[in-house]
Amino acid sequence: MSQATETILKIEGMSCGHCKMSVEKALQAVAGVVSASVDLDKKQAVVVGNAKREALAKAVEDVGFDVVD
Repeated sequence: MSQATETILKIEGMSCGHCKMSVEKALQAVAGVVSASVDLDKKQAVVVGNAKREALAKAVEDVGFDVVD
């Protein structure tokens, strides 16, 4: 098993607590994610684990938000 790392995703389109919860739930469902937390003010998510960045971005996009970097 590979080392857990921290991945930061910049996310556009989140505006409320419901958005935050939707994105956190989607990220936590990705295989390999240990934890995920979203900061609405910074418009970013911090994900700890060994999931691929592409899988994380797809999870965010699947719930209606855009990963911008």
